[in-house]
Amino acid sequence: MHDDIPLTVGRVTRVLKERILPAVHAESVPLTAQWHELPGEPVAPAEGLALDYTPYAVGTPWGAAWGTTWFRLTGQVPAHWAGRRVEVVADLGFDRDMTGFQCEGLVYRADGTPVKSLNPRNQWVLVADEAEAGQAVELYVEAASNPILVAGNPFVPTSEGDIVTSSSKRLYTTGRLDLAVFERDVFELALDVEVLLELQAELPAGPRRMQVLQALDDAMDRLDLQHVASTAAEARAALVDVLARPAEASAHEISAVGHAHIDSAWLWPVRETIRKVARTTSSMATLIDETDDFVYGMSSAQQYAWIKEHRPEVWERVKAAVDAGRFVPLGGMWVESDTVMPSGESLVRQFLHGQRFFETELGIRCRGVWLPDSFGYSPALPQLMRRAGFEWFFTQKISWNQVNTFPHHTFLWEGIDGSRVLSHFPPMDTYNAQLSGAEVALASRQFRESRVATGSIAPVGWGDGGGGTTREMTGRASRLADLEGSPRVRWEHPDAFFDRTREQLPHAPVWVGELYLELHRATLTSQHRTKQGNRRTEHLLVEAELWAATAAVRTGTAYPHDELDALWQQVLLQQFHDILPGTSIAWVHREAVEQYARVTEAAEAIVARSLAALVGEGDVVVEANAAPFERAGVPAGGVTPLEAQGPGAYAVSLVERDGGWVLDNGVVAVTVSAEGLLTSAVDLATGRDAISPGREGNLLQLHEDVPNRWDAWDVDRYYRNRVTDLRDVSALTAAVDDEGVARVVVERQISADSTVRQELSLAPGARLLEISQQTDWNETEKFLKVAFPLDVRAEHVAAETQFGFHRRVTHTNTSWEAAKFETSMHRFVLAEERGFGVALVNDSTYGHDVTRDVVGDDVVTTVRLSLLRAPRFPDPETDQGVQTHRYGLVVGADADVATREGALMGTSARRVRGAHGVAPLVTVTGEGIVLSSVKEAADRSGDLVVRVYESLGGRARGVLRLDLPVASVTTATLLEEPLDDGGVAVTDGDVPIVLSAFEVRTLRVVRA
Repeated sequence: MHDDIPLTVGRVTRVLKERILPAVHAESVPLTAQWHELPGEPVAPAEGLALDYTPYAVGTPWGAAWGTTWFRLTGQVPAHWAGRRVEVVADLGFDRDMTGFQCEGLVYRADGTPVKSLNPRNQWVLVADEAEAGQAVELYVEAASNPILVAGNPFVPTSEGDIVTSSSKRLYTTGRLDLAVFERDVFELALDVEVLLELQAELPAGPRRMQVLQALDDAMDRLDLQHVASTAAEARAALVDVLARPAEASAHEISAVGHAHIDSAWLWPVRETIRKVARTTSSMATLIDETDDFVYGMSSAQQYAWIKEHRPEVWERVKAAVDAGRFVPLGGMWVESDTVMPSGESLVRQFLHGQRFFETELGIRCRGVWLPDSFGYSPALPQLMRRAGFEWFFTQKISWNQVNTFPHHTFLWEGIDGSRVLSHFPPMDTYNAQLSGAEVALASRQFRESRVATGSIAPVGWGDGGGGTTREMTGRASRLADLEGSPRVRWEHPDAFFDRTREQLPHAPVWVGELYLELHRATLTSQHRTKQGNRRTEHLLVEAELWAATAAVRTGTAYPHDELDALWQQVLLQQFHDILPGTSIAWVHREAVEQYARVTEAAEAIVARSLAALVGEGDVVVEANAAPFERAGVPAGGVTPLEAQGPGAYAVSLVERDGGWVLDNGVVAVTVSAEGLLTSAVDLATGRDAISPGREGNLLQLHEDVPNRWDAWDVDRYYRNRVTDLRDVSALTAAVDDEGVARVVVERQISADSTVRQELSLAPGARLLEISQQTDWNETEKFLKVAFPLDVRAEHVAAETQFGFHRRVTHTNTSWEAAKFETSMHRFVLAEERGFGVALVNDSTYGHDVTRDVVGDDVVTTVRLSLLRAPRFPDPETDQGVQTHRYGLVVGADADVATREGALMGTSARRVRGAHGVAPLVTVTGEGIVLSSVKEAADRSGDLVVRVYESLGGRARGVLRLDLPVASVTTATLLEEPLDDGGVAVTDGDVPIVLSAFEVRTLRVVRA
């Protein structure tokens, strides 16, 4: 036979697009439309339904950016449609390729009951399965005119990303607002044809492909293109046999779960996400009602909480679907957070607040962590997941790697402490699957564990901006359930998939260490104010808990559970993976900074109240130290009168030399050149100089920074090819202040538009040269770093992560190592050789890079902190204006010193007036054991929860001292639930502690 494949494919493709799909709703009548454009922010549904409406003509532009327009649609079912399925078809002006990124609506009945959403791939609303002649139709649409910010070239700077700067131009034009007959046979024919057309494209040459193509030709021959509806059933009959043939016994199995991945903020503000969640969940509840086996999964307790608060009618539908096992809470976290930058305590609270909400409100405890889209995953996560009771982990983002292909799809992920968790990456390489033929074939073809495991997960639905699964997708799934030449598809709870996978892979491959994303590296730096707000508030809330718990025990002051819960939940929301990473529109980051200020004010008030209750009324100046290490004679968690601290053992000298200055405090001697650069930083005990000979530290460097794509997200390797060293000094002054601290002030001009002022300070007895920096930053597409070339032969550097640190090599032997040219840290990064090390500590940055160079016979390890960027999309004003940083060089450091200095920089001492000092409630002794938090239990029992961790990467023994009456102490999970381990021995308030490397231990203390 002749090769007619292209002819058949072309024929079927055209008929499907031009004749079959339009015939699904071919018979229609226009509805009568009215509208009301709101002048400001959205209103409650009841208020929207009660608005005054005026006539609206289809084709009239509507909706300025971020506006809300209410439409009222009325009509009657024609008499000859009686007994047929009738739907409203509403095109608000949709671009089918931009689902979730443009206008969308939520449909209400006249009584205020929400029905479902309208979006580009979901333009229908059921009126009746069997309509009555003359049946009245009255529906209301709350339509959001969100601007499209990623169309065409998705990285063009725009002022539309903030309601403050957006235009008033109407953005959308309605296409149709009709009452229409839904032709079931035509709809099913479209799915039959689509599935088979996509299937044959993936099949190898052979009988199956030829038979599918012949069946499609036969169907086209039976279809009257002028009378599609009346001949659709006959055309379908020609496809029955090829659709009925079962899949091969060895076919890959796809566990599908409905999905929408609604970003809690991104190219829309939080207020719009609240409405996106209501829209999507309404549609998913409707789809559940219309199907027998569809299962929809949604993560983020915050999003459920929004529905409960803002759309109680939708909440009742969601609860009913959850009770039926069809709507599945996933992930057990407050939001799908970034996991690289939040502190350990923050990640604990993500799990604690997430799981408590799901259990309290829905009676569900999530068994796995669901994070499909975060930008890399901390090596501390496996332990935290296990200690919070999670059994599995799911993501897919690592498939975005620029260079290296991750070697596994199902594997055990091992963290810094040795904990392992069963993990899965879907080989479909998407969290927004459509169940297309190409997608399911890719999953089967790519699955790397197919020798021993049978299946993978597919999150199915329109996502990022929401929308979720469509009836077309559930229709595809039913055809792919058992189809020759295709993987088998079934709707399934991810728990069932992981249970089966655990049996199939008892000896799964192991990946050790971080899951580094070879992309989006600049998310560690973009939007500095957001990152600074996160670091400061997460530390401040832990401090507020400490003083509130201490006041509760010492004075009987009521612990402010409600206040702290609300503040934590705000901070946890802003750790979402498009807020904290700095990749959202201007509106989002403007609000984030405002919220951080609000959280700071409220948390400071809790601290002030608690300390006032603790120290009493008086005129004694006392210093309170919430850091986990002693500071200037004040113990960790203690309050000490200043007069009791005694004089320091060291004094600082400041000597001018060659136009610069030498700062010497008896521990280190630092030379600052006339250019304000560090030419020497000597550990006086060993004589070792931290700065490489002939090099200069504290060197600010300015790079051109225009990535290929994803401006706020990415920095590409070639950025290093253009660099300007900032050496010119506008002013250089020095002095020793009243507290004996030597300070050198350096002022520079970065460019004609930007300046920087640094204050370098050395305190008596300190190993830390602290640098406080204020930058008036008005650059575009630039990257500011500060470099410290260290005279340390370090094959690894240690970068702090949650509850420990992660070692990364400094060489680039392999493509995996070369790809890590920008990496993360928390409060310190340490370069060390035997007997000597140097650390960089900071209060609000996360990105850094390390290079290794050989100069003569010496190895130079250059560590640079990433300070500021200036991308133009999605926020063209990213980081503009005055920015502040604190960072510093710790000379003669090891991991213990680096941990201490980082913690002390992160939590400042407080001075207040009162009657007396206060002994710490909890103290810890033992090398490497760090007290992480002290708080009252979340269940409000009055029990204390105390968390410690091993910080140095080795076995540790010590004692936890409880200065309070104790009834019992038990080991607990991160969810604060006692473990059945027989309890912990307590002797006169002393609890012996034995920890393995980087182990996190939570203790629950029942007060006597």
